[in-house]
Amino acid sequence: MKIDWAALGSVFGVSLVATVALVGLFTLGIIGLSKQEQAATQGGSAALARTGAYACFAFCAAAVAYGIYLIVV
Repeated sequence: MKIDWAALGSVFGVSLVATVALVGLFTLGIIGLSKQEQAATQGGSAALARTGAYACFAFCAAAVAYGIYLIVV
């Protein structure tokens, strides 16, 4: 049995980058929602924060759906 270490390292690197990117994107969504609540308590409008948060969550959902698509197909 021969292990292709370059391919294994490549898969590890791509998985690590994708995981960090998705977690970071989801974190930005949560931060956007918290800023939206903070602005609402101060009497301001936080439509931009809410829209950005929803966009982050949509990108996360799209990435997860694409991953499931790759596994199934």
